[in-house]
Amino acid sequence: MELTEQDFAAVWLTLKLAGATTALLLLLGTPLAWWLAHTRCRFKVTLEALVALPLVLPPTVLGFYLLLAFAPDGVLGGPWHWLTGSGLAFTFTGLLIGSMLYSLPFVVQPLQSGFEQLDKGLLQAAATLGAGRVERFRRLVLPLCKRSVLTAITLGFTHTLGEFGVVLMIGGNIPGSTQVLSIVLYDQVETLDYARAHWLAGGLLLFSMLTLLLLYTSLRRRPVEIMH
Repeated sequence: MELTEQDFAAVWLTLKLAGATTALLLLLGTPLAWWLAHTRCRFKVTLEALVALPLVLPPTVLGFYLLLAFAPDGVLGGPWHWLTGSGLAFTFTGLLIGSMLYSLPFVVQPLQSGFEQLDKGLLQAAATLGAGRVERFRRLVLPLCKRSVLTAITLGFTHTLGEFGVVLMIGGNIPGSTQVLSIVLYDQVETLDYARAHWLAGGLLLFSMLTLLLLYTSLRRRPVEIMH
């Protein structure tokens, strides 16, 4: 059984979405995780709950409210339409925003946990020796939290690969534009095309398992190195 051109397009779109989501979450989630790890703000618990909300919230609920927000008169769709002249719903950009929100805890929580376990004495010693904040973060924080960063990247990427409820609500099922692997698989099962469904489901299962095996093997073997 061979995969069709539509299947390969869905594979590429899914990988593109997962890669972009992970990269942007690392860029935006790292400062958030650092702040949550060190702040004494009275609203810290509330913010942590908001970050973790996608873990327990049904994906269709998140997708529904995002769909309302993406409307031309919505809180996100309105400004976006004014700036670009186009909508957010049923577009790759909309999928990207939804994926970032849905995968947020899978990136932020591992990073926050790693930052909280840092030896503050090392950072203070580096500051005493004249190292600036950026230098301390690059030479101390990142190497010491390498395992947390690797975990965040892996979980963020693989979790995005399997999204269904959110992407279906805000992206629909547009081939080449918003049709990701989970949607294609759903279509194949609905039409009783189990042969093609086995190819895609088995491929996702194998990829996810191998990714996690590589992650856990790396976490067990990788020594912590301080950058010079």
